[in-house]
Amino acid sequence: MTAGSTIAVVALAVLVAVLAAVPWLVSDYGLGFMVNLMCYLVLTIAWALFSGTTRYVSLATAAFFGIGAYAVAMLVKELPLYACFGVALVVGTLMASLVGLVTMRVSGMFFVVFGFGLSELMREVLIWWEINQTKTLGRYVFVPFDTTLIYWHLLGLTVLVFLVGWLLRRSRLGIALLVIGDDETMARQAGINVPLAKVVMFIVSSVFMTIVGAIMAPRFGYLTPNFVFNPLISFQVVIMALLGGMQRLWGPVLGIVPLILLSELLQVRAPFWYSVILGLIFMVIVYFLPRGVTGLVEDAWETLRRPISLPRGVTGPAIDVWAWLSQPISLPRGIVGFIEDVWARLIRRQPSGGR
Repeated sequence: MTAGSTIAVVALAVLVAVLAAVPWLVSDYGLGFMVNLMCYLVLTIAWALFSGTTRYVSLATAAFFGIGAYAVAMLVKELPLYACFGVALVVGTLMASLVGLVTMRVSGMFFVVFGFGLSELMREVLIWWEINQTKTLGRYVFVPFDTTLIYWHLLGLTVLVFLVGWLLRRSRLGIALLVIGDDETMARQAGINVPLAKVVMFIVSSVFMTIVGAIMAPRFGYLTPNFVFNPLISFQVVIMALLGGMQRLWGPVLGIVPLILLSELLQVRAPFWYSVILGLIFMVIVYFLPRGVTGLVEDAWETLRRPISLPRGVTGPAIDVWAWLSQPISLPRGIVGFIEDVWARLIRRQPSGGR
């Protein structure tokens, strides 16, 4: 391990330790904000693991988040909380496997529509089930699992998803996914098992989303299908990832923080304007920030590293000005010559009668 790698590992360990101490350093409101931040951080990084490499835009985030949350809500009265987490994980994995096998042969707009439709289908099915079978439209989740525990679990999940992303970018699977994202036809011709690679990564991404939903269920307390399968969750994750940029593993972080702050300010007080601003941000990304904020940061860094060069430096123009000022002001024969010429003309005009 090089000295630079050692410094990076130590810095990351210190950062994780500081983040772990956050519950003792901030107020209850600040801790709630950090929980939301960690929640969307895991969701966005997990989304980027699949969509950022394959270029398949998935709107199924809300579906798997909702599966995790509602599985806990339905089972928490019958099973211990961690057993509910395990069941949610199994259900999410099975659903991701089924969806992956069905959809990985479609691409483009069809995949986008399918992901959005999956969330809506899950929401409508659960609404029908709750109304007709249980005669209710929601579930309570009252367990001894406070905000501090939720935060620590999400922090651990954040470290894990970053580790998976770091390993993925250095693995054969990660390289295969990048080739698929660049040119799927070329990837097939190169011998890559395209459907298998996409299904595996889709399952990994969806499992993280499911676990986040399961961990967040006690945070909400009362869950309805409309709440946990809200399509806004999927759209926010996409915009956060695109705003931050997906060239780097840490890129989505730069998009999550400003949008979480914006959400805290507007989503409760003015949800309409929050949705409008999200749409405007998406348009700005498409037209002006195709590489996200990460692209701007990288371009600025390259510009700062490049030496500033002038043809003759800063001193060249100063030397030219000084040389010009140092030159004597010259007339053809000077002022004396002008006087001599006038005097000669006057002498020439005098009469010569004295001879």
